[in-house]
Amino acid sequence: MPLDQQDVDTWKYDADGKPVPEQDKEMSFIDHLEELRWHVMRALIAICVAGIFLFIFNDYYFTYILYGPLREDFLSYRLFCRLSDFLHTGGTLCFHPPHVLVQATEFGEQFITAVKMAFIGGFVLAFPYVFYEIWSFVRPGLYPAEQRATRWVIAICSILFFTGVAFGFFVVAPFGTNFLMGFEVGGTVNQPKMDSVISYMIMFTLPAALIFELPVLVYFLAKFGLITAEAMRQYRRHSIIGILVLAALLTPPDVVTQILIAVPLYTLYEISIFVAKRAQKQYEAALQ
Repeated sequence: MPLDQQDVDTWKYDADGKPVPEQDKEMSFIDHLEELRWHVMRALIAICVAGIFLFIFNDYYFTYILYGPLREDFLSYRLFCRLSDFLHTGGTLCFHPPHVLVQATEFGEQFITAVKMAFIGGFVLAFPYVFYEIWSFVRPGLYPAEQRATRWVIAICSILFFTGVAFGFFVVAPFGTNFLMGFEVGGTVNQPKMDSVISYMIMFTLPAALIFELPVLVYFLAKFGLITAEAMRQYRRHSIIGILVLAALLTPPDVVTQILIAVPLYTLYEISIFVAKRAQKQYEAALQ
């Protein structure tokens, strides 16, 4: 059989009696698993490449990024001091991190932590490509109209993800570090372990990145009629209380710093209401 010839015995026929070639048939469950495997493999390769890059420059990575909020010359401290002077708040926002001596007490802890954080950082750097691979697997299952409506989803999700990481790193981490390391009970000296410091830096940044994906999540929920803009407006007061509680947990007991955290989160909620309204119109139009 010539290479460009198709085996007509494998064809099926539609309702009009027209032949449907093999490549146009629906994929089997095993075919979907095989395709998913290759998407996952390519995503893991991208994470590994970015992780190896970070591991090679691990000294800079740890000193200026992972331990950045512990340094006196961290960018956020200088900016908050300038903001405090501009607002004439009497130095309320001008603060500096306490002296922290990070220690490694377990055998191989530094090496294991360096490897772990290299690949977690690799995931952050490779997020646009990782999400691209995930979306490439999901996208063929959507209708053409849905594919057109979500053609910018990779760029939007990537921008929101990196915005959330930056918000957690430059805003949440400095306040959280200053409060937790400055809190003392019974004269106990804070000398945190390396793994503890790194775990809190992850907690300050990655959850913020997920929170900033709220508009995208709301869009898809509203797109399928699972949530409405009216419901989000109805529970706006509840959301404000929840945001204030979250801001209080993430920041020191200071009204000004709580507002600095709460305002971006509430803005994100209002944007999500606008997004839900547009998606709801598309959902209602599709039902007609």
